[in-house]
Amino acid sequence: MKFIDEASIAIQSGNGGSGCVSFRREKFIPRGGPDGGDGGKGGDVIIHSTTRRRTLQHFRNKKHFKAKNGASGQGRRKTGKSGDNILIEVPPGTVVRDNESKEFIFDFDTPDKTFLAVRGGRGGRGNTHFRSSTHKTPRFSQPGEKGVIRSFKLELKLLADVGIVGLPNAGKSTLITAISAATPKIGNYPFTTLIPTLGVVETPWSEPFVIADIPGLIEGAHKGAGLGIQFLRHIERTRILVHLIDVSEIIPDDPLYTYRTINHELAAHSSSLAQKPQILVLNKIDLPIAADVVDLFQTALIQSSKREEKALTISAEKSIGLKPLLSKIVQLLEPPS
Repeated sequence: MKFIDEASIAIQSGNGGSGCVSFRREKFIPRGGPDGGDGGKGGDVIIHSTTRRRTLQHFRNKKHFKAKNGASGQGRRKTGKSGDNILIEVPPGTVVRDNESKEFIFDFDTPDKTFLAVRGGRGGRGNTHFRSSTHKTPRFSQPGEKGVIRSFKLELKLLADVGIVGLPNAGKSTLITAISAATPKIGNYPFTTLIPTLGVVETPWSEPFVIADIPGLIEGAHKGAGLGIQFLRHIERTRILVHLIDVSEIIPDDPLYTYRTINHELAAHSSSLAQKPQILVLNKIDLPIAADVVDLFQTALIQSSKREEKALTISAEKSIGLKPLLSKIVQLLEPPS
């Protein structure tokens, strides 16, 4: 199943019901006054965030939503029934934008948030309201107000505490499998991960945290290269990033090349991404080449004066070095005392 993280929907609130033209007709009162009731209010369209939804998949086959119209008013001053509202469910993390202008409308950054997307039309007034001293038998009423039509763009940004970033085949899926209950597809070729994966990590030291594995970034990702910009949004909400580097991809003549490449893509997409705290991790240290290139990388890292501490070293596949990594993540996630 394709992971759906964008959707365009058209919504329309209900029309208000028309007011009623009616006159009181009872025994012994042949010429009663106006008693036409008001029309009912049109239904609203409401968007609500719920954990029952994890993707925007349910918008694949249904993109148009219209609330019910209000009923017309009736005699004896009876107000017409209001139209039923429509409730549209979205997963937490969904951002609503205007489909034409792309203007930001609403952010469902937590579960159980509700947004009144379009309000139903007001019901028209019955002829009762138009009686006056000079016009005692009004034979007209007010039509109901038309509903509102809007088109929205929905964008899903996954909610996670930690995001794993790195080039394709850096071992992100293997790492999230090793430290959580998530089971992403794993393979020794680029772009194994085609959809973002969330995992819940439990440690003895703190509350569980949520970690996100997104498809690997490549040079030019912020412009749409590879799997591109469509997945960069999923790490915008994370509090920290785990920057994973495959030691076999370290170039001896330029050890920091892959490190710079990913950071450039993050900064090009969003300045806030580049400023997030990062835990730099060298993966696959069980490989024979690791001993030489790890030293080259650590030395170049310190000499670059961009970081004061060395990168952590792990083997996600062999479960080497995972405890110090988890400890560091918890340390950065814990609020200062």
